[in-house]
Amino acid sequence: MLTVTQLAKQFGISRTTILYYEKEQLLVPAYRSDNGYRWYGEKEVERLGAITSYRSYGLSVSSIRSLLNQKGKSQTQLLKDHFYELEREIQNLRAQQKAVVVLLQEPNLLEENIVNKERWVQIMVAAGFSENDMVKWHQKFEELEPQEHQKFLESLGITSDEVRKIRAL
Repeated sequence: MLTVTQLAKQFGISRTTILYYEKEQLLVPAYRSDNGYRWYGEKEVERLGAITSYRSYGLSVSSIRSLLNQKGKSQTQLLKDHFYELEREIQNLRAQQKAVVVLLQEPNLLEENIVNKERWVQIMVAAGFSENDMVKWHQKFEELEPQEHQKFLESLGITSDEVRKIRAL
């Protein structure tokens, strides 16, 4: 039997990660002693091995829970779904790369501040972005850099009301 700390060391992860997995009902100790110590047996060690493998593939905690509890989708289907989601993300990143290339081919657009909303939309469409992709792009920009997103929208000459609407997406 292993304690949380011993189990964490064995897998090269933090103690906090194991406690998080417990909170998310992915990994439950085999036994708890009177003093509150968690003890993990061979079954839990194997389960944590599966969890860490699935996490290394980028699967979400909820997907791992479904896999381990075999509720709903099969392992094959969950992995295929994850693969297709990764493929969509790759396509979005490639579209973003194309948008940057368009801007780099016309650097004067940035230097002269003549990229307005209409021109930006044209660039995004030329790069292969759909309306939904553009919404996701703004959502991610807002999530990661809200102040920079505000500045960017203002630089396009968008009205304050429209900036608020876009940021509220």
